[in-house]
Amino acid sequence: MPTPATATTTAPPRKILIVKVSSLGDVVHTTPVVADILAHAPGAQIDWLVEEGFVDLVRMVKGVRRAIPYSLRRWRKGLLKAATWADIRRFRRELVAEQYDTVIDFQGLIKTAWTASWAHGPLTGLANRTDGAGFEWPVRFFYDQRVPIEPRTHVVDRSRQLAAAALGYAPPVPLSPDIDFGFDEGAAAAALAGYELNLPVPYVVFAHATSRADKQWPEANWSALGQALVRRGASLVLPWGSEAERVTSERLAREFGGAALVPPRLSVSAVTGLLGGAAAVVGVDTGVIHIAAALKRPTVELYNFNTSWRTGGYWSPQVVNLGGRVAPSLDQVRQALTVFGLL
Repeated sequence: MPTPATATTTAPPRKILIVKVSSLGDVVHTTPVVADILAHAPGAQIDWLVEEGFVDLVRMVKGVRRAIPYSLRRWRKGLLKAATWADIRRFRRELVAEQYDTVIDFQGLIKTAWTASWAHGPLTGLANRTDGAGFEWPVRFFYDQRVPIEPRTHVVDRSRQLAAAALGYAPPVPLSPDIDFGFDEGAAAAALAGYELNLPVPYVVFAHATSRADKQWPEANWSALGQALVRRGASLVLPWGSEAERVTSERLAREFGGAALVPPRLSVSAVTGLLGGAAAVVGVDTGVIHIAAALKRPTVELYNFNTSWRTGGYWSPQVVNLGGRVAPSLDQVRQALTVFGLL
């Protein structure tokens, strides 16, 4: 009689839901948890709940199975419309259709904890506020597990420590430079190629745009810096995301003549491709500059507040953080670009 085959069982891959819906920079700073999780649990199936405007960015993170659009901003504007409530019901059905082994709310807000609680699976979140981060204490009533984090913790380390505690692996060493943000740069380049831009090479990206006036760098400094780069043979690309930002980009570009390009409004994936091909990126404290830092391009981050310890890139010598309680000077930025061989 033949010997019966020995039955083998293989544990199914873990299913994990990441909840980090906004803002752009915060989403960027959470992406390293995907590589961390996969190093701990190869084959894990990772979904990500994110604001619909950032879905394309999350889809470019290697290891994310599915980006689930979260449309709260749009829903709020149309609460009296039947179509809005139909969309909310469709969203909830999609969210509850999956059984997760772990749900992790990296945001720590009532809106995200409440939405995350709709998903099937134990819910882990922050136990406390860290310096400069949004946190709303009632979220503790939604969580099955609450993880305390030291108040003075970089935002990237905070997310990585929370994921480690939720899944039971050793947390990464704080401020360790060995960080994988996981962006698929090939997909980003393909997204940019779809716009058929005639990009001048080498080009420097000026990420001047910010919705907060107190984060802006003086326009005269952008003008002087651009003129210096043009004299050294560089071209300039000035992306934008709103009508006011487009006007500023075009006003600056006129000073640089044919050496400057103002592209059409780009998707976040195309912006990532643009940053990935840049000789350098100079920008204020916004999501765009944090993408550039995550790509480890030569990046100069301009801070008007003493917050670079919390959000500034520390994982590459290619990333330089300038400023603090006062904005960095033009000479400081010129010196940083000199190190990169551009001035």
